[in-house]
Amino acid sequence: MSLSVQFLSLLAMIGTGIGGGAFMDLIGTGIDGTGKRSFIRKYGVYLEVIGWIIVGCASFYILFLVRDGAWRMYDPVAQICGLLLYASIFHRPFRFFGRILNMLIIKPIVFVIALIYKVIRQIVRMIFRVLMFLLKPFFYLYDRIYESLPKNFKNSEK
Repeated sequence: MSLSVQFLSLLAMIGTGIGGGAFMDLIGTGIDGTGKRSFIRKYGVYLEVIGWIIVGCASFYILFLVRDGAWRMYDPVAQICGLLLYASIFHRPFRFFGRILNMLIIKPIVFVIALIYKVIRQIVRMIFRVLMFLLKPFFYLYDRIYESLPKNFKNSEK
């Protein structure tokens, strides 16, 4: 294995450490952003374990692409260096771009989906109210007729 391939694989492992740190930070921030009684908060530990499994599989996939899956002793050290690089240098820029992405893309999409849901819900409520208003005389007639029936006839229906 040439020196350039080893250097490329070292950079790839540092990159997977940075990507893994960003992904786990995303999961942790998402879990912290939920309410105290949220389903996500309740199962946060399991979500983080699943996140670490995904990071591990992605790291091995990158290792497979770069070096045909050959694992070296310096790979975990390079990944830890990548995690530390993320924590010390890349943490703030990633969070900044995450906030921008949230404000410009995610929140408007959530707003549009919520608006569509509320409009459809109001339309369904209005249709239901109109139907109930139109059927109210029939309910009134049914109640009046049912009250006028003899008592023994009402018992025979059951």
